[in-house]
Amino acid sequence: MPLDTSTYSLALLRLDGRRWNELRRLSASISTQASADGSSYLEMGNTKVVCTVAGPAEAARGRGAGSGSSSAEVKVDIGIAGFSGVERKKRGGRGDNSLFTHLYPHSTISISLHVLAQDGSLLAACLNAATLALIDAGIPMSDYIVACTSGSTSSYTGDSESVDPLLDLNGMEEQELPFLTVGTLGAAEKVSVLVMETRVRMERLESMLAVGVDGCKQVREILDQVVRRQGKNILENAIS
Repeated sequence: MPLDTSTYSLALLRLDGRRWNELRRLSASISTQASADGSSYLEMGNTKVVCTVAGPAEAARGRGAGSGSSSAEVKVDIGIAGFSGVERKKRGGRGDNSLFTHLYPHSTISISLHVLAQDGSLLAACLNAATLALIDAGIPMSDYIVACTSGSTSSYTGDSESVDPLLDLNGMEEQELPFLTVGTLGAAEKVSVLVMETRVRMERLESMLAVGVDGCKQVREILDQVVRRQGKNILENAIS
């Protein structure tokens, strides 16, 4: 479990003034684009992502697995604006394990992510934005998929034992420190995403993962508030 912060020294505050287990400002909204089936806009610190969802739509015959499959095919497209920051390596993968795609045979669900600004936690921001957009589109899911990053204050070669894990790294911290991105499904601490592209000592991995999972709980609460607030607005508009 994360360490006790009651005696954390002010001298150990990070460059942006946060303690080691504090999230950056996270704000989000859904139904931001009326032309899409589902949409969201999310900011994690200075990282800004727009997500749109189209579908479920009938797959074109002879094109893709969705045209002859018993479950929907999930397509993900990521666009990074040239002015958003440093270029990141593109990686492929499947992210539909939590979606009830079997309810939509012979169809396609398209997720489009547009990165407007990068300042750390890019993968986590994309996952969180996609979760909100899928909820807005009414795609059945088993629970929220939420993600955040965690790192270590010492490098792989450092011999210092007085190292602390860090939560929600910004862009500068990601360039200097080892970090991982962890995503959990629901509030049960079930890890569904774990990506690490840097080296770190094995004994530090457990504390990094524990802090990341705890951060996912905080992110889930924020996203849940966004969804509930949107649902309340819809009900109020329907009544009035």
